[in-house]
Amino acid sequence: MFGSKKTQMVTPAEALPGRTDQRMPVPAAHYVNGAPLIGPWPEGHEVAVFGMGCFWGAERKFWQTPGVYSTAVGYAGGYTPNPTYEETCSALTGHTEVVLVVFDSAQVSYEQLLKVFWEGHDPTQGMRQGNDVGTQYRSAAYTTTSEQAATLAASRDLFQERLTAARFGAITTEIRPIDVATEFFYAEPYHQQYLGKNPNGYCGLGGTGVSCPIGLSA
Repeated sequence: MFGSKKTQMVTPAEALPGRTDQRMPVPAAHYVNGAPLIGPWPEGHEVAVFGMGCFWGAERKFWQTPGVYSTAVGYAGGYTPNPTYEETCSALTGHTEVVLVVFDSAQVSYEQLLKVFWEGHDPTQGMRQGNDVGTQYRSAAYTTTSEQAATLAASRDLFQERLTAARFGAITTEIRPIDVATEFFYAEPYHQQYLGKNPNGYCGLGGTGVSCPIGLSA
């Protein structure tokens, strides 16, 4: 499954079996801001899930966003329950690297998070992000409410207009609802807030330079 096959999605029948009775240990607190990494969350907070390539740099973009309460990295969008990092990188789980973003909707809107998402990476690259190649680096936005889904669809269409005007291709972002309780799997503890622990660590994210419009619901 290496080489060109790393960019081909595995089928459910081909996916690794994983483990249904062994979940990844999760640190008690966020390394940077001390918030919990597992709910329940405070009243008025929402959850969103974004995949932008390597989750180390993506997570940092969101924990640095005012109004974000907590972040955690993990795997979503695939078939293998409770995958490891090595399994995900094999392209045999179907997952992509993602960031779980818990935010106070009174302080930051989902639209503002979408601006961070769209501008923080190149959503037109398919099964890669820069030099990081494989299905685990594909762009993804998984919604947890119908309101998020509607906002995301409108935002995608407007951003596509901007990208097309700047001579970029079509957005390849995987977009669909997610049940975080059953479809988001926490990554290994050493991946959580990795660039907070290793400020000079690798970050391969790069945007298109195209600005994303916000204020869609105004």
